[in-house]
Amino acid sequence: MIKIFKKNKARVYELKKISNGSWISLINPTEEEIEYISKKLKVPKDFLTSVLDEDEKPRIEKEDGVTLVVFRVPYKKYISNKLKITTLPIGIIITKKNIITICLKENKIIDDFTEGKIKLFSVDKRIRFTLQILARANHYFIKYLNDIEKEINKTEKSLMKSLRNKEIISLLQLEKILVYFNTSTVGNDNVLEKISKGKIINLAEEDEDILEDIIIETRQAILMSKIFSNILSSTMDAYTSVISNNLNIVMKFLASITIILSIPTIVASIYGMNVKLPLQTNPHAFFITLLISLILSGSLAYIFAKKNWL
Repeated sequence: MIKIFKKNKARVYELKKISNGSWISLINPTEEEIEYISKKLKVPKDFLTSVLDEDEKPRIEKEDGVTLVVFRVPYKKYISNKLKITTLPIGIIITKKNIITICLKENKIIDDFTEGKIKLFSVDKRIRFTLQILARANHYFIKYLNDIEKEINKTEKSLMKSLRNKEIISLLQLEKILVYFNTSTVGNDNVLEKISKGKIINLAEEDEDILEDIIIETRQAILMSKIFSNILSSTMDAYTSVISNNLNIVMKFLASITIILSIPTIVASIYGMNVKLPLQTNPHAFFITLLISLILSGSLAYIFAKKNWL
């Protein structure tokens, strides 16, 4: 899918044809669309196709006056009605007259610009626009990391009383997301470092200030993902022990109940034998034996309670 945009001071609007200074947004383009853009804007074809690989790593390169910046961004998706968070690559291609963004799937970073949620940006200032896209990606990295922190806290409360593996599996899934985030943000940071050197992209003074802020935010996201990952690892170790301990407590309780209930069974079994037994001629033998059973069971229950087994 190809969409062409321009922006004036008030809003972003869509064009039918490519013009100088326009922004071309490609979302999961077909082979024909890739061929058309490559020939129309004189962009190396591999710049367009490589970004469509979900495992493409962040990088920056320049060829024939065309610059490619590949950045990984957070992406929410639903699998079997369950929300999953992962990352995917976005390619930003800067030509002499246009800027092209290409991504395998629709995502909130690009949508925020096309829907006019980002007010202070200009398609004509291609380098500035590129940096603003990177800044928006960092915004969602940090937002989702904060959401993950809330999910960790929520799961921890459930773990305190849990005897199941459900909560541990939830934490493992969160840890997997954090690994994706950490790998992606570290790769993004390397790209930003190359941009900051000014060898591939010439930055204006204002752009250098924006880039410095983006680098700080990226490293903040790296640090947050590492901290949350360490917390998760410690939490899983601790609560694996909690689950095991909770199971031991339940087993101890059930064993105590079994022993207490076995006393009346033993007494009843003895007095059910077809031999001469004490009190067998007593008219109150049933109530006496019942009382003996209750006393013995009650005594055991008291002893177990004192030892915190019940």
